[in-house]
Amino acid sequence: METRSHTASEALKLPSGASVRLLGWVSLRHVIGGLVFLRLRDGSGYIQLAAKKGKSPDPAWKLAREVAVESAVYVEGLVRDDPRAPGGKEVSVREFKVIAPSEQWPITRSALKSTKLLYDLRHLTIRGPKTSAILKIRSKLIRSAMEYFFGRGYVLIQPPLIVKAAVEGGATLFPVQYFGETAYLSQSAQLYEEAAICSFDRVFIAQPAFRAERSKTSRHLTEFWMVEAELAFCDLDGLMQVEEELVHAVTSDLSESCKPELQVLGRSIKVPEPPFPKITYDEALEIAGSKGVKVDWGDDLGTDAERLVSMQFEKPVFVTGYPVKARSFYHVSDPSRPEATMSADLLAPQGYGEIATGGQRIHDYETLRKKVIEFGIDPASLGWYLELRRYGLPPHAGFGIGVERMLRWMLGLKHIRATSIFPRTMNRLYP
Repeated sequence: METRSHTASEALKLPSGASVRLLGWVSLRHVIGGLVFLRLRDGSGYIQLAAKKGKSPDPAWKLAREVAVESAVYVEGLVRDDPRAPGGKEVSVREFKVIAPSEQWPITRSALKSTKLLYDLRHLTIRGPKTSAILKIRSKLIRSAMEYFFGRGYVLIQPPLIVKAAVEGGATLFPVQYFGETAYLSQSAQLYEEAAICSFDRVFIAQPAFRAERSKTSRHLTEFWMVEAELAFCDLDGLMQVEEELVHAVTSDLSESCKPELQVLGRSIKVPEPPFPKITYDEALEIAGSKGVKVDWGDDLGTDAERLVSMQFEKPVFVTGYPVKARSFYHVSDPSRPEATMSADLLAPQGYGEIATGGQRIHDYETLRKKVIEFGIDPASLGWYLELRRYGLPPHAGFGIGVERMLRWMLGLKHIRATSIFPRTMNRLYP
């Protein structure tokens, strides 16, 4: 098996005359008489190859001239400066081998006009520069969030994805058959995180979540990734501070570490400086109502209202004090206003809406048991979760932030499906 001496991005940093061995895919081929230009792509980026008749060995020149786009190839050659080449350098081909040939590439200019076709061919379109850039930034976003938590003493845990009980409501559960029982795909790891804080104090997760929401908006997926954290001895104010710090740390990191990918997308990341503005749920209703979207008190804000509210801000904004009936059963009620909860959603600015949700959890056994019954849930189905309150579970709080939603906001993407390598929506289960 041929081996590479450098990646494409490493080769671009070498001096003229340096010898390289490269492996990658031909993303572009252009023939001008006896001169063949190829653009080689690997995981690090792109570099131009040049094969000239009479200068490159004849077998290498012929293969380069005939190679199909997206063939996997091996190249040996010399780096040389050329200000006309992307990156200012190219590789003069000395040896050229086709490792895995490609058939005629099916993604034509007409195909690029069809969103459906592009996602039908997602297994191929992820090779494109813009899609690749988005997915690289996604990878770095998750890494950056993990570094934030590890650097502050949090413990990464791995809760199960097959669960017995709902976290966010039974209407959005995906049922699965589990050895004669009905189980569900996890909506959130929160309940398990609450158990873990009595061992580790502060925990976080980065893993998939599943919600069977019958929504066709530009910000909904049925399978998505969440970064969640749960903190012992924490109230809502302390929790919102952690969320601010996390968003600031991640955006600061990616604005610098993702410059090559951002250049491909023609974007920059605006880093929001804490503290973030805070408004109440009631104030959010007033803003939405003044813009023509009426939300009854007690209902969740919804996509349209969130969009209108977030458009009034230049950086993320917390909406606090959601009504009890708009939140899940485990939220602490506001002592000064029992019909409201000690909870907050974080809305991304400029119309992107909710990217994170969190709040204080009920830590008293009897209070939670009554709340479970009020919500029409059988306490027996949450026996272990209730039992935590009998054995020293302190006041605590937690939040979850959607990877895809945060990425969509940072990159200004029209639809959330662009943030997922193989998105799952109501209408898409293939490929």
